[in-house]
Amino acid sequence: MNRRRTLWSTLVLALAAFAVAGVAIAQMAKIGSGDVIADRQRLMKLNGASWKDAQDKIKAGQIEAVAVNAETLALNSEHIPMLFPQGSTSDKSAAKPEIWQKWSEFESAAKNLESWSVKLRDAAKAKDEVQVQAIAKDFGRQACGTCHQPFRVPPKS
Repeated sequence: MNRRRTLWSTLVLALAAFAVAGVAIAQMAKIGSGDVIADRQRLMKLNGASWKDAQDKIKAGQIEAVAVNAETLALNSEHIPMLFPQGSTSDKSAAKPEIWQKWSEFESAAKNLESWSVKLRDAAKAKDEVQVQAIAKDFGRQACGTCHQPFRVPPKS
C-alpha cells in the first residue's frame, strides 16, 4: 500500500510540475510580459528553485521524485536561447555581452543543461540512487556553470 501511495504521490507531483512549467513557458513564449529580461529572470528563478527542490529530495532519499525537477530543467533549457535576443541587456540584467559574441557557445551551454537534466531525469526514473548522486554532485558546475561562468556577471556578495 505504501508503494502505491508513493507512486500516486510522485505522479501527482509530476503532473503539477508539468502544469506549472507549462504555464510559465506558455506565458513567456506566447504572451510574455513584454520585458524579455524579466521573463528570462523568472525562468532562471524557476530553474534555481527546481534545482534546490531536487537537492532537497536527494538529501531526503526521494530519488524517483527528482525526475520531475530534472524534467522541468530540461524543458526550460530549450527556451533559454529565445529569451536572449540580440543586445537584450540592461542594468537589471546579469547577461554578459559575450552571450551575443559567442552565440553558438551560449546555445551549446543551454543544450548542455538539457543533456545533464535528461541524464538526471532518467537516473531518477530508474531509481538509481548512485547515479543520481553522481550526477547531482557535478550538476551545478557542469550543467549550470558552463553558462553562468562565461555568460553571467557574478552575483554581488
